[in-house]
Order: sequence, then structure tokens, then C-alpha cells
Amino acid sequence: MQIVYKAGVGEIVEKKSRFIATVRPVSTEEEAVKFINEMKKQYWDARHNCSAFVIGDNNEVTRCSDDGEPSQTAGRPMLDVLLNEDVHNVAVVVTRYFGGVLLGTGGLVRAYQKAVKEGLSNSTLITKAKGVLYEITTDYNGLGKLQYYFAQNDISIVNSIYEADVKLEIIIPIEKEDIIIKGVTECTNGAAKHSKVEELDFAVVDNELIRL
Repeated sequence: MQIVYKAGVGEIVEKKSRFIATVRPVSTEEEAVKFINEMKKQYWDARHNCSAFVIGDNNEVTRCSDDGEPSQTAGRPMLDVLLNEDVHNVAVVVTRYFGGVLLGTGGLVRAYQKAVKEGLSNSTLITKAKGVLYEITTDYNGLGKLQYYFAQNDISIVNSIYEADVKLEIIIPIEKEDIIIKGVTECTNGAAKHSKVEELDFAVVDNELIRL
């Protein structure tokens, strides 16, 4: 699933009205409410600070607010963008400075959705995945075989410790766990030892694997 790794801000102008979308990662409803209140305080002089947020791996908590705009023209369209883009654990506030020209119901919906998309495009989104951290112990004869095997199967070595033997820490996507561990045994003829350390969430950012 997609989450926000780095928050961002996007701005659009529609018929002289400014729409400023501020995106923030959140993990609880309390965090989302606090963020929304921060934005209302920061943009106290704006006509509207409309909001939407999605929390949970399965979107367990969703909320939105039109903040004085006509019903269903701001908060719900904003929420729809987050759901359609499949972004989780995220809140967005779109601040509107009225430009003196009415946009109409359809115009408001399009403007608020466009602003949210602009805010997301200026944020860094990453795909969070479930993985398993393993420690692999091998002699030096098996090291090259394992390095080649992991490279061929897109398995990242996150740490290497060179002593009498070599200890490699790898993160395996959880759906590949059984087949990768079987391959470790096969390519070293059973010489390599493996131990499961923990399950975790991970993502790839700028070609670098990170733990979440």
C-alpha cells in the first residue's frame, strides 16, 4: 500500500481563488485532528480549510469536512482522491482564499480534487510492503553464490558481517519467504544456516531499501 514518506504542499489557482493543499502522514485520528487544527491556525485568515484523512491498512477510519463550502463539494471529493490513489495513513487540508468569483458546485469539486492531486504530486509517496528479516550464516565459499542468488531475485542485503564466517542480513518480501529460504539451502548445498529475526514493514526509496 502507498503511504506518504515526505509531506508536501501544492497550490492551484482557479478563477482567482487560491487552493493550497497541505499533505501530512498520520497514524491516528488524534494526529489527523491535531494537524487540521494546526492548518486552521496557520491559515486563520482563509475563507475555508477543508480536510480529509484516511487511516489504517484497510481504511478503517475516514473523515472529511467541507468547512463551510456547499455540502459534498470539498471534503468528500478530497477524500475520494485519497481513496482512488490508494494512499493510506494520510491527511490533507486544502486552504481556500476566495478570489471573488463563484465556481459553482462542479467547479468547486474539480478545484478541490485538483489541489489534492497537486499536493500528493509534491509529496514523496512510497509503497509499504510486509517483509521478513533473516540472518544467513555462510562460509566464504558460499558467499559469492548467495550474493549472486540474492541479486538475481531482487533480495536486498542490508548488512554484512565478516568474521570467521560471514553473516548476511536480508529482507525478504513475505510472499517470497519460503521459496527464497529454499533457494539459500539449494545454492549452498545446505551449508548456509538461516534464522528468522522478525517480521517488519519496508519500502524502497531512491533505490535504497528502508525499514519502516
